[in-house]
Parts: sequence; C-alpha cells; structure tokens
Amino acid sequence: MNLEKILAISGKPGLFVLKVQTRTGFVAESLLDGKRITVNLKNNVSLLSEISIYTYEGEKPLAEIMSNIAKKEDKGQAISHKEDNATLTAYFKEILPDYDEERVYPSDIKKVLNWYNLLQNKGLVTDEAPAAQSQEVSVVDEIEEKPKKAKAKKA
Repeated sequence: MNLEKILAISGKPGLFVLKVQTRTGFVAESLLDGKRITVNLKNNVSLLSEISIYTYEGEKPLAEIMSNIAKKEDKGQAISHKEDNATLTAYFKEILPDYDEERVYPSDIKKVLNWYNLLQNKGLVTDEAPAAQSQEVSVVDEIEEKPKKAKAKKA
C-alpha cells in the first residue's frame, strides 16, 4: 500500500492527499469531501508513510500494518473505530500480535482503523509497493519550515 502522499493534518478531520507545493506551504485535497485546502507550513502535518506503531522489538511502519489489515479483511472494511476498547485491542492483537500495549493506546488503534476504512472506501487499499525512500524524503524536506531571517534593528 502506498501512503506516500497521504497526510494527516492536526485539527482537521480525515485524511488528505498532497496535490501541489506552493511557496508558503502546499495544497491538499480532503478524502472525506474532496475539498481542496491550502496548508501553511505552521500546521502540524504527518505523512502516513512516516508513521510507525511501537512493538516490543522496535517499530512497524503504518503501511505494513495497513497491509496486514487488508490481508485479514481481504481488502474489505475493517471493524469500526467506534467499537469498545476491548474489541479494538483484541482486533489489533490479531493484526499486530507484538504491539506494545503500554505505548499504543486505544485512541491510536481507533485512528489506524478509521484511516484504513477511509482509504478502503476511496479504493486506495492496493497491493502497490511503496516507492523509493529517496522520493519520500524529498516530500518531507519540501514541507518543512525554513528558518526565519533575523531583522536588523534601526539605530
């Protein structure tokens, strides 16, 4: 599953697709309603390809976890993120048996399942392999905030 241009923007519901970079940020399109928004570089933005889940052995990339859900559900819908916490943790244990239960909260599991179901509804759950790591890094470098220049004081 290719999560390279899929974004989560803090304070905005759902997921977004990176469309084009602008001078002061970028334009993203919502997967919920298809509306385009401009995102300032001051917004807290996460690329789904950069997110990992804690396990006892280290960290697993979100793309791998989404692929596990797709295999389990035969690329269909996963359980709802609105289920009770016990059901969610039991389901997640089937997908990722060695996840770190102390550092992965039910809210994290809800977010992963909600994101998976949203991507599945939009037909983005595929067997497509992620692109090369170098392209992924260039997108991150482009959206990071540049340092501000110091202003000279008038005498």
